Amino acid sequence: MTNRPGTSAGEAEAPAFTPQWLSLREGADAAARSAELIAPLLDRLTAVPPPDGTLVVRDLGCGTGSLGRWLSDRLPGPQHWILHDRDPGLLALARASLDGRITPGGAVTAAIHEGDLTRLRAADLAGTSLVTASALLDLLTADEVDALAAACADAGCPALLTLSVVGRVALDPADPLDHEIAAAFDEHQRRESDGRALLGPDAVAAATEAFERRGATVLSRPSSWRLGPDESALTAEWLRGWVGAAVEQRPALTARADGYLRRRLDTCAAGGLRAEIGHIDLLVLPAAPGGDVR
Repeated sequence: MTNRPGTSAGEAEAPAFTPQWLSLREGADAAARSAELIAPLLDRLTAVPPPDGTLVVRDLGCGTGSLGRWLSDRLPGPQHWILHDRDPGLLALARASLDGRITPGGAVTAAIHEGDLTRLRAADLAGTSLVTASALLDLLTADEVDALAAACADAGCPALLTLSVVGRVALDPADPLDHEIAAAFDEHQRRESDGRALLGPDAVAAATEAFERRGATVLSRPSSWRLGPDESALTAEWLRGWVGAAVEQRPALTARADGYLRRRLDTCAAGGLRAEIGHIDLLVLPAAPGGDVR
């Protein structure tokens, strides 16, 4: 997955969300996120200001806080970020990077919430100005996405959901095995994990439908990674994870995938590989009880 590092074609995926991987991808994430969605988000936040003047942002699956570092400078006024993740180590890093941060709008404070973010309901979002997430939707099930949509809609809380994969990968130069690796990877994203059927590249469509069914306006913009010679370290690590997941899903690919990965890594190291990995950003603006977007 684009939000996981990998090992090699014949090995299982490495643990997700290591600080090293999240640090490696942060620059590409920042370059990819859609700046076009900021203006309508600010319009909404200005129209419905927080009662005490402090914007409360809940960042779901916050990792090391990269979305907070990117977004906090673009939001108005003082901010309080509530960081949700299951990993206490990542939470500590995220809080340290955001708490006390000074933005053009004012100071930032941060608190942490360790646990299962899929259990959030509307009552948990009371007083929240904005829900955010990065590279999260494709890791959820249809029921979990529906529950998130219900929570935001019932709480009247907007959401900025960035960098969801959509199953589009383009490599230059092309290789005859590209399509088969990509198809196996997409199957892996849709796998059943611990009894949960993950949405993978179907997540954007599922989330859009779930929010719109509840009267929200959903704006979408592309946020693809575009990786060239300057991002060769990231491209190489992404390749290992991409091919590794494909082989995990289709073990019969192993022999061919090993050679494929070696070729791709050699080209990458020589500065000759470019990659575009498709993502979509969503801005969700819930409707008021009367049907108007608030």
